[in-house]
Amino acid sequence: MKILIVEDDKNILKLLSDELRSWGYETSQIDDFNKVKDEVMDKCPDLVLMDISLPSYNGFYWTQELRKVSKVPIIFISSHTETMDIIQAMQFGADDYITKPINIAVTRAKIQAILRRCYDYKLASDILLYDSCSLNILKATVTYKNTDISLTRTELMILESLFQAQGEIVSRDSLIEKCWQSENFIDDNTLAVNINRLRKKLKDLGKADLIKTKKGLGYYLSEEI
Repeated sequence: MKILIVEDDKNILKLLSDELRSWGYETSQIDDFNKVKDEVMDKCPDLVLMDISLPSYNGFYWTQELRKVSKVPIIFISSHTETMDIIQAMQFGADDYITKPINIAVTRAKIQAILRRCYDYKLASDILLYDSCSLNILKATVTYKNTDISLTRTELMILESLFQAQGEIVSRDSLIEKCWQSENFIDDNTLAVNINRLRKKLKDLGKADLIKTKKGLGYYLSEEI
């Protein structure tokens, strides 16, 4: 999913870009604030984060212009918290409103909700999130702090099961069945070898302790303390 950030404050732009990428989204920004409409149409984002206070023309103007040619979901970003500003934003065609200073947790929740609503976005199967890590199923990558690593098919399937469990224990048998369902005589050692290889990759990513073993039961994801 591609998100275009229309924001002239470089600090906020960097904050949003870094966070969005860590969640597995692709991001882009506006190069010319006199051509916001043209750039949105050219970049074809799945969602736009639109600041209200912009050079030349404000976010209200550009949202009104965009609504003449596009139904792309738009979330306003503004330091204005007055009810009338929020109402006006919705009247001009915005889908939601985020106030500054930006609350990252709220921002993430609103983005996910709008993508699900507008695109039947399959968050649970395309991008999985756990403890600041994102697992991109389509790209077969896991990302942490803007760094990603590529996964083999088996490693991806193991992590997909663990991410879906969200810290709950996943049994060895269920992992073996998921990864090698068409093969016979796969033993627990084969799974252990793949888990160890995956742990080495996660260590390089800075998440050495992400996968934990529950003796006699299986594996689970642990949160960073």
